[in-house]
Amino acid sequence: MTQPLEALTEQLLQAARRAGADAADAMGVRGTSLSVDVRGTTLEQAERAEGVDIGLRVFVGQRTATVSASDLSQRTIDEMAQRAVAMAREAPEDPHAGLAHAGQLADGWDSDALQMCDPAPEPDPEDLHAMAARAEAAALAVDGVTQVQSASAGYSARQVHLAATNGFSGGYARTDTGLSCVAISGSGTGMERDYDGDSRIFGADLRSPEDIGTRTAMRAVERMGARKPRTGTYPVLFDERVSSTLIGHLLAAVNGSSVARGASWLRDALGQEILPAALSLREDPHRTRASGSRPFDAEGLPTRPRDIVIGGVLQGWTVDLATARQLGVSPTGNAARGTSSGPSPATWNVALTQGEASRDDLIRDMGTGLLVTSMIGSTINPNTGDYSRGAAGLWVENGEIMHPVNECTIAGNLRDMLRSIVPANDARTHLSRVVPSLLVPGMSIAGA
Repeated sequence: MTQPLEALTEQLLQAARRAGADAADAMGVRGTSLSVDVRGTTLEQAERAEGVDIGLRVFVGQRTATVSASDLSQRTIDEMAQRAVAMAREAPEDPHAGLAHAGQLADGWDSDALQMCDPAPEPDPEDLHAMAARAEAAALAVDGVTQVQSASAGYSARQVHLAATNGFSGGYARTDTGLSCVAISGSGTGMERDYDGDSRIFGADLRSPEDIGTRTAMRAVERMGARKPRTGTYPVLFDERVSSTLIGHLLAAVNGSSVARGASWLRDALGQEILPAALSLREDPHRTRASGSRPFDAEGLPTRPRDIVIGGVLQGWTVDLATARQLGVSPTGNAARGTSSGPSPATWNVALTQGEASRDDLIRDMGTGLLVTSMIGSTINPNTGDYSRGAAGLWVENGEIMHPVNECTIAGNLRDMLRSIVPANDARTHLSRVVPSLLVPGMSIAGA
């Protein structure tokens, strides 16, 4: 008989108390995943996995340790607790460690309202196979495509339960259905590759396999005949499918762990303008059908919408309990963890203010420059914000796309780049990071 996660986490807490822990929290995760890969119109691989993982964090005074396992026997649970307590007694003291107080804990949440779990049954492997095959066929039907490297469909479902000796106990379920395709155009040294895909909590929300396959193919064909761009300083437009990486660098810099270590190029920027005055960045962990939504965080604190940036001005840090104590600020309900690690700050759903202009408008207005559609590698200095990445995309002359480019490097400083960005209006609102195409008026491009 399958044991409920709530019962497993309670067993872990009881074992921790018997082993001598002063306090503890426990996490249980039950997951199922199914994936299908198609290549050359035939099934290349099909996998299904399921299992339960448990994790225990114990406190002995201000010392802490975390252990995990996938064996659910009482013997293993007892051994986990004993080893965790023994490890904690040897660990250095952390003045900021500790569970939440009772008054800080989440209460009365409604997970169903967030629609994080598709009530439809797990899809049959045959259905996933058919989806992937349809995407592959659509890609192969586009002139210029020589092969489809992969077409994959998958499904996952997870149940999560968190409990702690401070009285918190809660859980939720999450599902995800995805479809992706990678196509190759050209031949020999002129081969080019591109991709497209979609991932949704509710399988019925997925874009059609034909749309994904066709768009993959068109992108791959669009890249044929790529060459290096001219070296110089030009406007750079980050396409919507890569623009969220810029905001990702901002989010990493306002993460409490980075700020507490002094390893953030925004460590002294609280209350300062870091984006144009017309832009704001808002976090909302309560959006329906969004992958970053959750009713409470990994320490049992309630999640809530908050403004990270208002009118271009940085409002605060993203913190869990420990970094909040270290920085002397209030916790923001942003703790994330797995069964084998303790909590750390993480960001949920975020949305950047969209502009009024379309991507085509920005291309027309940028004159001569680079439209970036893909990037590889990165060199980001976390202390200074110096930025350098390999890029590929489309070269723009006099406001018109002229030819594809590759094998170039774009560079700048994130503080300067973000303060000058111009947003388009093309963000996909179902994503966890809702970020439109972003124009940076001037960056260094190293090409031919």
